[in-house]
Amino acid sequence: MCVRNYNNKPVKFFLFDIRKCDHHRLPLSTLRFLTHKSPNKENLSRVNMSLTSVMISDVLSPAAERLRYILGEEDDMPTPTLFTEMDTLQQDGDELEWKESARWVKFEEKVEEGGERWSKPHVSTLSLHSLFELRTCIQTGTVLLDLEGYSLPQIVDEIIEQQVDEGMLSPDLREKISFVLLRKHRHQTKKPIHRSLADMGKASGGGARHAQSRSMNDISDTPSTDQLRNKFMKKIPRDAEASNVLVGEVDFLDKPFVAFVRLAQATTLGGLTEVPVPTRFLFILLGPTGKAKSYNQIGRAIATLMVDDLFSDVAYKARDREDLIAGIDEFLDEVIVLPPGEWDPKIRIEPPKKVTSADKRLDSMFSLNELGQPNGAAGGGGGLAEDEEIVCVCGRFCGGLFLDIKRKIPWLLSDFYEGFHIQSISAVLFIYLGCITNAITFGGLLGDATDNYQGVMESFLGTALSGTVFCLFSGQPLIILSSTGPILIFEKLLFEFSKNNGIDYMELRLWIGIHSCLQCFLLVATDASYIIKYMTRFTEEGFSSLISFIFISDAIKKMMGSFKYYPINTDFKPDYVTAYKCECLAPDPSESILSLDWSQLSKKECVKYGGSLVGNTCKYVPDLALMSFILFFGTYSMTVSLKKFKFSRYFPTKLRKLISDFSIFMAIMTFVGLDRLIGLKTPKLIVPTEFKPTRPDRGWIVLPFGKNPWWVYLASFVPALLVTILIFMDQQISAVIVNRKENKLRKGCGYHLDLFWVGVLMAACSFLGLPWYVAATVISIAHIDSLKMESESSAPGEQPQFLGVREQRLTGILVFVLTGVSIFLAPILQFIPMPVLYGVFLYMGVASLSGIQFWERIKLYMMPSKYQPDFPFLRHVPLRRVHLFTLVQIICLAVLWVLKSTVLAILFPVMMYYQQSQWPCFGIHSSTHQHANDLIGSKCWLLMK
Repeated sequence: MCVRNYNNKPVKFFLFDIRKCDHHRLPLSTLRFLTHKSPNKENLSRVNMSLTSVMISDVLSPAAERLRYILGEEDDMPTPTLFTEMDTLQQDGDELEWKESARWVKFEEKVEEGGERWSKPHVSTLSLHSLFELRTCIQTGTVLLDLEGYSLPQIVDEIIEQQVDEGMLSPDLREKISFVLLRKHRHQTKKPIHRSLADMGKASGGGARHAQSRSMNDISDTPSTDQLRNKFMKKIPRDAEASNVLVGEVDFLDKPFVAFVRLAQATTLGGLTEVPVPTRFLFILLGPTGKAKSYNQIGRAIATLMVDDLFSDVAYKARDREDLIAGIDEFLDEVIVLPPGEWDPKIRIEPPKKVTSADKRLDSMFSLNELGQPNGAAGGGGGLAEDEEIVCVCGRFCGGLFLDIKRKIPWLLSDFYEGFHIQSISAVLFIYLGCITNAITFGGLLGDATDNYQGVMESFLGTALSGTVFCLFSGQPLIILSSTGPILIFEKLLFEFSKNNGIDYMELRLWIGIHSCLQCFLLVATDASYIIKYMTRFTEEGFSSLISFIFISDAIKKMMGSFKYYPINTDFKPDYVTAYKCECLAPDPSESILSLDWSQLSKKECVKYGGSLVGNTCKYVPDLALMSFILFFGTYSMTVSLKKFKFSRYFPTKLRKLISDFSIFMAIMTFVGLDRLIGLKTPKLIVPTEFKPTRPDRGWIVLPFGKNPWWVYLASFVPALLVTILIFMDQQISAVIVNRKENKLRKGCGYHLDLFWVGVLMAACSFLGLPWYVAATVISIAHIDSLKMESESSAPGEQPQFLGVREQRLTGILVFVLTGVSIFLAPILQFIPMPVLYGVFLYMGVASLSGIQFWERIKLYMMPSKYQPDFPFLRHVPLRRVHLFTLVQIICLAVLWVLKSTVLAILFPVMMYYQQSQWPCFGIHSSTHQHANDLIGSKCWLLMK
């Protein structure tokens, strides 16, 4: 086939019959190429339309083409979830009854042969022959769509009347069929665990009858008591509807009686269903005796189809019998057959952790819409990604800032009332302990670096002030502000420079903060945050991995410090216990206090009066280092175990989730109690108890003039520029990691608004002499993880679905308010051992690595190819390229790790900016970023070229 493009040049397309191909479909890339949007849309509109008509006939099978029009219709109402129940006709003494044999919400559950319990949910395994027989049943049986039915007897009469009118059923059998279909239904229900001995006796004497409930009056429109009490309703989503399958054999039929019914309105048909869910579909199959197994397999086939996402859509939208048959044919196109000699049908397949969504199946089935353009996810080639549309150059003054504010105003109320949830309590406790530990650590380091101009008290006050203001007014309140390593190094260098040159440190720092604030305002006004468009997976993973490793290494280093301060006496010998001693010696006999008996002084008194401790047991505290390690590693291990507890098989789902949410708090309380029980003097959390500056000769307000020459006020612009780059890159990289699409944030981001408030807080903290704050990656990730939401009602066997994050401002505000009032909580906080908090730090670092693809690719080095997980990027990228790309990341991370403790650490954001600015030089532009990131990363895509 030959068409002409917009330059009037011939373009050849070679179309072929894909039904002769192995996979029955053209690759999506081919479809995108054939329907690629040209800059000149008018000249190509006829080409696209003609290509569409040709390609649809050649690419799609007749069934898929029919489904394309059925499922392509606009429908405001989503298809309800179907609960399917299969009842089989059985003889109970002299009476016939319908007994529940299986049920489906997503996966199949069978009544075990003993009849007393349900099987575990499992994937339905169907015989191919049963699917073809089902197709024949739909093709030859009665199909009633949108039947006005209000009760089971009326529906049965309509079905029988239809069959009699069509000559498919003899009028003489009318009463017999009606009698069978209106028999009572017996449903499988669960009995309480605490059954009496009398119940057990009935179980042994009366079979399984006690474990089942009978619906004696099936024609009642109201649900029975057993239905209303059925706890299985918790597993069924709201607004679900029922599909009932009735199969059995009778002796008065010589050919099958088949009917498929869709009611116009879902109707509660009394005790037909085990749960009080209105019925929408009915499938009835009665046949001659001798083929019960075949009927049962056909019933399982239609039940499995009814819970299939695509077929259920077809069943709801079908207009005639042929639409249903097309749905079965498309299901057959996707069916995978297992050889009978290589698989035991009795083995039940466990439900997968992740199931392909209906949208992806539709995309693989047909990727063209009515205009011949790629559908939604199938396209991917045109337009900007969602984040790129949000962060763009608006072309007007503060345009991005105004858009951020406009985006956030509609969510203002929900940002507060959505925080009123029990999950928020656990998040507040977790992040609060992490923040105060971080504040104490950085406050102590700042005090050492700045001669106590900034110390622990300033760190607490600055954390409380900056965090509260940011969570109240920022664009992304899930971000947690904290001090960072590069800022600490900058403060140290600035203090040394001021000291060596006779410049007042606090006044110089104030002017640097003012200039940096103005520079941040300039970046906001010019929409400079648009640079995050060039942030790739390479940058995100490198930055978050570095911060995670810093948290892990610092936690371990601080723990090892306990072994240095309280060493383990490995040379202890019980036989020489008399040789161990520690004496207090006077510093100088001529200057010593003669009235003191130095040999009788305690350790504290000896040090107080200038004496020296001599002996091999002076620093030895029995069991203290080992106890600290138990508290450290125990807190980490218990937190990890309790976090995973929600995936265990013990206790109800809600209790497991509650334990998982409060895992960190429970671990901390457990080991605080253990520490108090044993009574060893382990190092404890030290919190300031007085509201006053750490350094006595400074106040809470820093004056801008009077101590430095005038030129310092202007020259401070230069170091402020470095601080601005530092703040900008740290803040925006952390924000990109928080706002990544995997977190499913629905309220949007606010990069410009975040940077605006960071700049305001820079100036405010400078005037108050408080540390500067920026987004803390690891603590922010921990904040998000503690607020993740999962579906409450999931089908049996189905993994809870991740719904997103509880986006609100309340948890952050409470965390920082508690941080500010911590000086009043000192009597309580002083009981928390520092090793316990080091364990929390270790958990935060390890947990933040779990969602990083870089860490997963590192583990591939130690796995043989046949044992490697089925990652999507391994399907598209050669393994050697994956290893090469990972090696480049490891080398870059190692370089940053070596430099992190030196003065060059403050250049890390500059290096990040330089790296991002080089992508256009390699020919990697925004249109290729998204595709490359979906595989593995932009640089790996470059290596493939």
